[in-house]
Amino acid sequence: MCGIVGYIGKREAWPILIKGLERLEYRGYDSAGIALLDKGVFSVFKKKGRVAELSKFVKDKNSNELSGGVGIAHTRWATHGVPSDRNAHPHLSNGGDIVIVHNGIIENYLSIKKVLLSKGYKFKSDTDTEVLANLIEDIKKNAKVSIDEAVRLALAQVVGAYAILVLSKDEPDTMVVAKVGSPAVIGIGKGEFFIASDATPIIEHTNKVVYLEDGEMGIIKNNPKSKKLTLKIKTIKNNKTKNPYIHKLETKIEELEKGGFSHFMLKEIFDQPESLKNTMRGRIVLDKGDVKFGGLEKFAKELKNLHRLTITGMGTARFTGLIGEYAFEELAGIPAKVEYGSEFTYRNVAAPFHTGLIAISQSGETADTLNAIKKAKKEKILTLGIVNVIGSSIAREVDAGIYNHVGPETAVASTKASTSQVLLLVMLAIYFGRMRGLPKSKGQEILKEIQELPVLVEKILKNAKAIEQIAEKYKKYNNFFFLGRKYNAGTAMEGALKMKECSYIHAEGCNSAELKHGPISLIDKNFPSIVIAPMDSMYEKTKSSIEEIKARGGPVIALTTEGNKELENIADDVIYIPKTLEILTPILAFIPMQLLAYYIAVKRGNDVDKPRNLAKSVTVE
Repeated sequence: MCGIVGYIGKREAWPILIKGLERLEYRGYDSAGIALLDKGVFSVFKKKGRVAELSKFVKDKNSNELSGGVGIAHTRWATHGVPSDRNAHPHLSNGGDIVIVHNGIIENYLSIKKVLLSKGYKFKSDTDTEVLANLIEDIKKNAKVSIDEAVRLALAQVVGAYAILVLSKDEPDTMVVAKVGSPAVIGIGKGEFFIASDATPIIEHTNKVVYLEDGEMGIIKNNPKSKKLTLKIKTIKNNKTKNPYIHKLETKIEELEKGGFSHFMLKEIFDQPESLKNTMRGRIVLDKGDVKFGGLEKFAKELKNLHRLTITGMGTARFTGLIGEYAFEELAGIPAKVEYGSEFTYRNVAAPFHTGLIAISQSGETADTLNAIKKAKKEKILTLGIVNVIGSSIAREVDAGIYNHVGPETAVASTKASTSQVLLLVMLAIYFGRMRGLPKSKGQEILKEIQELPVLVEKILKNAKAIEQIAEKYKKYNNFFFLGRKYNAGTAMEGALKMKECSYIHAEGCNSAELKHGPISLIDKNFPSIVIAPMDSMYEKTKSSIEEIKARGGPVIALTTEGNKELENIADDVIYIPKTLEILTPILAFIPMQLLAYYIAVKRGNDVDKPRNLAKSVTVE
């Protein structure tokens, strides 16, 4: 869970690399570093802390030290070795010929390290990455091969996941990138190339990119005949050359800016009226009460014949899947269950014929979910993806997929992607339902309400100040319950996750029916509960839970439907959401919970865009 950036071309590399690290900082931020190669000499700068600390560190450096048109950079989220200057990337090999940055985990690094130690190699860090740097150097030196071949041979000995960038001072016009299990994108400019973990550092320079597939490596070097930089893609295993497929990025650079908001998270919360419009755009066929997904058309027959669905994801994606589980069973009559991606991968899967897997991931790079897809494909299960990032690993791995189209989500805590995921799951349930006898009138009823969602979300956002006032009242508490029933059980779990991620408050989300079966023992005057209680089929049951909490002295924030004044006489505070269908209430309920988590976190002095210990995209298990 790190970010890598590389540049090779005619411009100075430093400004491009440092800006790239800033763009990728959401992927990891306990240390950062840059290595420049100029006239056969490496200059390596690295520092514990945020990218800003690295910038301060080099502020007084001589400009000559920061020169060069070739460089690699890294922002780290620690796996092997504590956050420190010495464990920060880039890492140099013992002989100083090789420099490397790495996203991922080398699982067999200890056995390789043991061999290298016996050969006299010494190690300055605790990382698995430094082992790989020395292995590449050892092969290059003893086998007398080029840097790209040394990298290829070294990776043949490696077990694990990685995206790496490698430079050799002996071959200053060559940069090598390789990947297995971790993302890597190559941007193609005019006489220059940009490499990164995702497209965010690249889009301001070029919209032409190549996504490396697992088991591939890219070699960028000066062609001695034409004197121009060229890109060659090869397989790591058998050294076969492949023709790169060039994708065109649709993201605009303006979408990555804060647009006047104090944090990306707040901007992305307020983006949701538009992001929901973009999610549904071109997909609603109201006159037929149906939904059209172009990415699924090829598999319409197989989808119609599915008897069972497994929904998989991690974190927010799994919680939105819990909402989808209800929707599929209610609207389509398909048995559905939700699995952790991590657990699905490593157990025996009871997957009868006509089973489908729906994988949910904002980034499209979630390692656990990606591995679940690979496991499902081995079991001959049809795989579908709900992904936000076009060209991501999951988007390319699944048999068919649906894009969220909400634009870049930069804050670590997911907001606009999560409401989009719920919306797509409901729309997908309608799509399956219409294949299986869901009346057109029922489809039309839900789709009409779906079209109203952007306006309803705007209505909630206009009351953000009232939610901020509630945040001021509750910012001192260190424990929260989030409670809901039916569709909103998953909503409660997502609300608790937002509170944990942003404010570092212990928060537990659960089905309010479970309250009397143990959790209620925690309730006292210092343990508030946020109870999701819209006027739906579970309202009376949920209201009883509020009364049980109040009877034991627990403060309650109730989240209910506009016009329901009853809870003002029971709860301590009430947040209102507009009236909608029961199946769509989670989308509206997500918004005030996001705002509450945001405002409490800010009032507690936290960096809401980059919460401690977290990274946006979990690309290692």
